[in-house]
Amino acid sequence: MVANRQIRAMGTVIDITLSDDASEELITLAETRVQQYEHRFSANDATSELMQINSNAGIKAVTVKPELFDLIQLGYFHSLNKDDYLNIAIGPLIQTWRIGFENARVPAQAEICYQLQLIDPQQIVLNPDKCSVFLPKKGMKIDLGALAKGYIADLLVAELQQVGATAGLVNLGGNVLTFGISNHQDGLWRIGIRDPNGTESDLARVLKVGTKSVVTSGIYERTLQVSGQTYHHIFDSTTGYPIATNLASLTIISNDSVSGEIWTTRLFGYSAPEILRRVSNLPGIEAVILLKDGTEYLSAGMSAYI
Repeated sequence: MVANRQIRAMGTVIDITLSDDASEELITLAETRVQQYEHRFSANDATSELMQINSNAGIKAVTVKPELFDLIQLGYFHSLNKDDYLNIAIGPLIQTWRIGFENARVPAQAEICYQLQLIDPQQIVLNPDKCSVFLPKKGMKIDLGALAKGYIADLLVAELQQVGATAGLVNLGGNVLTFGISNHQDGLWRIGIRDPNGTESDLARVLKVGTKSVVTSGIYERTLQVSGQTYHHIFDSTTGYPIATNLASLTIISNDSVSGEIWTTRLFGYSAPEILRRVSNLPGIEAVILLKDGTEYLSAGMSAYI
């Protein structure tokens, strides 16, 4: 029996498909977990556990659940490379621009300069013994939007497998994680990569994967148009503005979804040749790069998935 359910959470549509006799019960379990994780990781819910950290910036350390601490610690580690583009302390910029929300706007330069003083990830203080997080400056904000969906997908699939699920697909708004054997004759899952220059249903390529994660980050996902100029939602921590790039999308194929999130974010902003060079040195990671002009670049190992 195959069961499918759509869930609206985390600002996106989540699709869960399972191929087991107890699929409906398992999907209900997954839906409950999604709601719990959304409350834990959201930067847009004033009552979330993450927002308790942000609300206490400059005041005190906050003790959090192990899952939230682990994700913050992982994001912190990957945010310390100043040459890359991942920064979990970027919350003040995200909340100032608000791209993707009804009140999105282009901030004044003075506002951007002020927020840039609050987004240094090195200032985040973590205490593993107490599972506590402290933001030393008032106005600092952690934003896990670049990581949370992948981390949650990994948690969901791990728990589903523990309770008996043998095959399925979890799609958290474009972050796809598959496991087990699909219903296709070859047993592989078909995962489409959107054509950035087309509609939502237009595909640039279809991948064939087994138990894998496919994560895509693209500048078309959330935008703001002001005075004839389009601003996307992927920010440069050095300028305070959306990253200047000729990339339209970057897809990472990996074994776990949070790794896909990490590397789409760390690498988005580099040139296509530099991304391919970096990916060639990352075990278990492959990439599909689509430029604004439609040019496609594939990493060396992509032949296994096309």
